[in-house]
Amino acid sequence: MKQIDGHTRLCGLIGNPVEHTMSPAIHNTLARINGHNLVYVPFHVETGQVRKAVEGAYALNILGLNVTVPYKGEVIGCLKETDEMAGKIGAVNTLVRTEGGYKGYNTDMMGLYRAMGSEGIRLEGEEIIVLGAGGAARAVTFLCAWKKAAKVYLLNRTLEKAEKIAEEVNRACGTACVEPMRTDGHGKIPADRQYLAIQATSVGLYPKVEDAVIQDMAFYEKIHTGYDLIYKPAETKFMRLTRQAGGRAFHGLKMLLYQGVIAYELWNGITVTEDDALTVYGKLREGMEAGHN
Repeated sequence: MKQIDGHTRLCGLIGNPVEHTMSPAIHNTLARINGHNLVYVPFHVETGQVRKAVEGAYALNILGLNVTVPYKGEVIGCLKETDEMAGKIGAVNTLVRTEGGYKGYNTDMMGLYRAMGSEGIRLEGEEIIVLGAGGAARAVTFLCAWKKAAKVYLLNRTLEKAEKIAEEVNRACGTACVEPMRTDGHGKIPADRQYLAIQATSVGLYPKVEDAVIQDMAFYEKIHTGYDLIYKPAETKFMRLTRQAGGRAFHGLKMLLYQGVIAYELWNGITVTEDDALTVYGKLREGMEAGHN
């Protein structure tokens, strides 16, 4: 980041809460690396103030915004345009300034896809297990279907929630690949092959680090790769059980990294190199070790 002056562009994050976000470390590091005169700051937006916040940001010539909980769905009604995938998912986390208003994107899912790709994980043609039926699981299931997964088993404690998401995704993506199941019915998943499993619940999140949605080792023996969207702790119980059964396991910090990198690329019309992305990743790891979340 250069010295703040009359040419400095502003980007930021709106949400509630935002006090513990790690996003400034991503964007301000990228600005420094690229020599961009840009500053990124978090904005705490109270309930009911999202439209005013977005309109005010546009009026103030703010270059772009990230959006975090609980406003990723609500913000869509405040935008000039929404990217196709973000519209299908029903969640936006990045606003890009255009003529007459902001355009909304979901770089969370683009970031997850890029993060998994950096580890040699693919979705195309894969048989995948998704754990959960909340907002994150819904978005992940859309991504898997969007990227032409061969099969997605969507497991949730409450079958009705999984059925609703499966119906939405299958209809929106013109497929029948998503099959809803109760979590305790995981034994019905064929054991003659191995799967990519994506853990998309908050179970195992710090400080409840000994929790996992499924504890049965027979389940983990079906997994060749486990990807947990949680990044604190650095090894969740889900990851540990996956490794104990012989699979590879990853946490979600690179998803956080790449969703930010992609947002920065959209705002500035650049491509961030992998070396620069890894420099930022080092900053995030430092932040985690210093006790941020």
